Amino acid sequence: MSRNDPLAIPPELLLKAYRAGIFPMADSRDDPEVFWVEPRMRAILPLDGFHMSKSLARTLRRDRFTVTCNAAFEAVIDACAAPRPGAEESWISTRIRESYIALHEHGHAHSIECWQDGRLVGGLYGVGFARVFCGESMFSRTADASKVALAWLVAALRRVGAELLDCQFTTTHLTSLGAVEVPQSQYLQLLSQAQRGYSAAESAAGRALAEELGEGLAVGEGTAAPLGLPAGFAALRSGAFGASSPGNVIAQSLTHTS
Repeated sequence: MSRNDPLAIPPELLLKAYRAGIFPMADSRDDPEVFWVEPRMRAILPLDGFHMSKSLARTLRRDRFTVTCNAAFEAVIDACAAPRPGAEESWISTRIRESYIALHEHGHAHSIECWQDGRLVGGLYGVGFARVFCGESMFSRTADASKVALAWLVAALRRVGAELLDCQFTTTHLTSLGAVEVPQSQYLQLLSQAQRGYSAAESAAGRALAEELGEGLAVGEGTAAPLGLPAGFAALRSGAFGASSPGNVIAQSLTHTS
């Protein structure tokens, strides 16, 4: 399927749905149809409530993985859609895959990748806008890889003043890391608050600043402009905190939330 295929969800429509608290799913990889989901109970991970275990903190400090942002978006979404033990089928259909790749090319879908010895071993992807990041899926091929990706995500979002990390549905894995369930009505309130003052011009200005500053970006917590995940990731990579490694910075900043 081409990314210009008329069956693909237009990026503008997909983003509009997320801004309203709705997201698409499919029944199987080969399903050409999608259905729109608005859960009665919504899982979120409070950005000040990430549960950092001692073992995960050690993994971060030792920099067991090389972590990147938006370096292999298609590989991450394919890994998330791959068969897993006890879950041979996937809601990430070909149509959904192509739709999110198009959204990524428009600057509103992002991935975090964990590498080990040059091999992609874990990661996650999701949709970002205003002060919101909606996590879609994650995968892990070795111990702690997806947890490390999520820790980087939380730390990066905190650096740019994000307010809402949506996890959609509760799982045991996410609950162990701090995710909680809220009623859809409460989620919509949080979503609206996190989009206050948002405008396309503000978003474009944030992306331009992120591109201009790149790896040297140093963004403080509480920043008003919605610079988004890439800018927050660049801030973690910049060494602006005087720490030995970004992993150590993340472990220190998130440990107090355990």
